[in-house]
Amino acid sequence: MELYHNQVTREQGPFSLRMFHRSWGILMIQRNISAPTTVMDFPTRAAFEKELLANEYDIVGISSIIVNVGKVREMCRIVRRVSPRSTIVIGGHVAAIPGIEKLVDADHVVKGDGVAWMRNYLGEDAAAPIEHPEIVSGFDARTLGLKLPQAKGSTAATIIPSVGCPMGCNFCTTSAFFGGKGKYLNFYNTGAELYTVMSQMSDKLGVQSFFMMDENFLLHKRRAMELLELMKRDNKAWALYVFSSANAIAQYTMRELVELGVSWVWMGLESPRSSYTKLEGADTKKLAAELREHGIKLLGSTIVGLEHHTPGNIEGELEHAVAHDTDFHQFMLYTPVPGTPLYQQMQREQRLLDINLADIHGQFKFNFQHQAISRDQSKEFLDGAFRLDFERNGPSLFRVCRTTLQGWIRYKNHPDLRIRRRFCHEAKALKWSYSGLLWAMERILRPTNERIAEEIRLLREVLRREFGIACMLSERYLGPLLLVAAKREARRLAHGITYEPKAIIERTNWVRNPLDF
Repeated sequence: MELYHNQVTREQGPFSLRMFHRSWGILMIQRNISAPTTVMDFPTRAAFEKELLANEYDIVGISSIIVNVGKVREMCRIVRRVSPRSTIVIGGHVAAIPGIEKLVDADHVVKGDGVAWMRNYLGEDAAAPIEHPEIVSGFDARTLGLKLPQAKGSTAATIIPSVGCPMGCNFCTTSAFFGGKGKYLNFYNTGAELYTVMSQMSDKLGVQSFFMMDENFLLHKRRAMELLELMKRDNKAWALYVFSSANAIAQYTMRELVELGVSWVWMGLESPRSSYTKLEGADTKKLAAELREHGIKLLGSTIVGLEHHTPGNIEGELEHAVAHDTDFHQFMLYTPVPGTPLYQQMQREQRLLDINLADIHGQFKFNFQHQAISRDQSKEFLDGAFRLDFERNGPSLFRVCRTTLQGWIRYKNHPDLRIRRRFCHEAKALKWSYSGLLWAMERILRPTNERIAEEIRLLREVLRREFGIACMLSERYLGPLLLVAAKREARRLAHGITYEPKAIIERTNWVRNPLDF
């Protein structure tokens, strides 16, 4: 799965941040059952069939998102042909498709918590405590045509405190999948439980940063503040990357967010005229600016094609979104995805279009009849939003560098050593990597976007004043390398080059040595 390039930085050419993410749900299931288990992440058809032929599996579980239902159907066919005695279990968001039982040849379809279901199915204790697997949040990261170095501890660990979201926005698939509005499933209810898991990940993976895969992490303030007290007690200078709504963030002072180590926030902006509870009373532009002033990177998310949007007003709303100047910006079409309240509404109103399920993901065209915007126009507005953000605000990596520098300047002399340590750790990239990256970026953008190129030049000057010779060395030696690599990457992208993750196979609880297979 490549999230950033697919739906955040996809119009940024060679500057797009690219990386893959593991299938965290099946890794959680694997870790929390006692049966011998194999996880195949990103398998090829040949590798999948070879694995089935080599081992007699009692159960074959297949997890998928909705757009990959065709792959699920083919995998079921392969299982029936190659391993006919295996029981096939389907899970993940693909299970939310109405009538999925008729689309794929499976024995069981699991909606919701797969860990509890699989434990029940195997006769194990479904209520047993959740043991968290060691998961690195991303791998094979690359930008400007070069893979980024991945030393141990350099990439954040993924922690999954809970699933679902009580905000219950009508378009939200994760909220709907785990019970809908007002409901969620906590794996770790207290800050102490979370601290224990994070400490284990820190020791095993050597990490100091954590991607909290929780739809609204800061909403649970008691848990977050208990975590903060334990971090203070043990002098942990951890960095947290979180999803949170504007109303959840508003519960905290900036001092509390900084002390908690919040370094990056994914926040829904949606629309200035939206009526979602999570945005009630929020001045999102003011909040975005304040977060950046404290070195907190922000990924804003805006919906294109809400019910009130028309060709006459949508450009103004997109201007409003881009004016937030967030470090990253996701634009998504208003999309009734199977299983959500919005899908049910559109179904009742007979406004759903007969669209291939593989195209229902919010990054192509409408899958419903909008009252004012055509299906083809929806794609034009979506693509235009990404281009506008890139042209107006520049590459996301430039913005990240700028925000990180703001945090460093503000907190480099903070009286709390724990806070200084975190910002010092984040500033290392400013010294040795970003100066060379910005040097190349400025030269590539100068012919097409003079204003952004000048902003980048000014940022480089500030970096040189702060970090001196390290920045000059980065510009002199790394900069030209990145310039050549970025130009080469631009040519490759123009020719339609794509990237695929490598296949990964992991086994647990096997009684035989996998090398004997």
